[in-house]
Amino acid sequence: MLARRKGLRRSQLLIVALLICAVAGVLFALVRGGIIGGAFGVWGTGLNSSSGPSDSSLGSVDDSAKILDQLPVLQTRSGSPPRYSRDEFGQRWADIDRNGCDTRNDILRRDLRSLQMKTSSPNCVVVGGILDDPYTGRTIEFRKGEDSSDQVQIDHVVALANAWRSGAWQWDATRRQEFANDPTNLLAVDGNANQDKGASRADQWLPPNARYRCAYVQRQIVVKSSWGLGVTPREKKVMKVVLDHCE
Repeated sequence: MLARRKGLRRSQLLIVALLICAVAGVLFALVRGGIIGGAFGVWGTGLNSSSGPSDSSLGSVDDSAKILDQLPVLQTRSGSPPRYSRDEFGQRWADIDRNGCDTRNDILRRDLRSLQMKTSSPNCVVVGGILDDPYTGRTIEFRKGEDSSDQVQIDHVVALANAWRSGAWQWDATRRQEFANDPTNLLAVDGNANQDKGASRADQWLPPNARYRCAYVQRQIVVKSSWGLGVTPREKKVMKVVLDHCE
């Protein structure tokens, strides 16, 4: 009888432990997503994972060099594409993946840490967070607002105008909009650095943070290869130089 009671008690304790773990997991998910937070005001609690996209998917430097050699080289004397217009790439920050959130907020949620979310449905809008900026190496405290939102901007690593001149002018409207919202080609970065870059190619602009130049060029190569875009001879030459100096 005593053994039976002990066995029953152990079973009850196990069930209680499992229930506690399940409830804790649900609460953590709700807090992390900013769903719980109404009791603390308009904003979420700010729990978040580490910031920034993973560069591990870019492969090795040797892989990047091989891919670069396979990219089509654009012959500038073969004629110019039609004049570039941002409108050719469709709606700005569309919800391509149909998760209920626009691409800008998707990237902010991915790249920022210590997130603060506006409590709304769907739980999309990032109103605060910290960016470890890859382009400058600075740490930037982001706050959503008319005078502050531009401090952190979403950069097309391969600029849309660059993509246009590299082959995107031949695509249909759907493919161009998909490219403009491709997360692999998007980074949350320092606003001033993004403005300095503009539509520059790799031979015209590289991140001031020299430690990030290798990953920057690797990402451009991956994007151009994935989308079938070309490089100019000078662009290819500079990319090779950067890869040769990667650690």
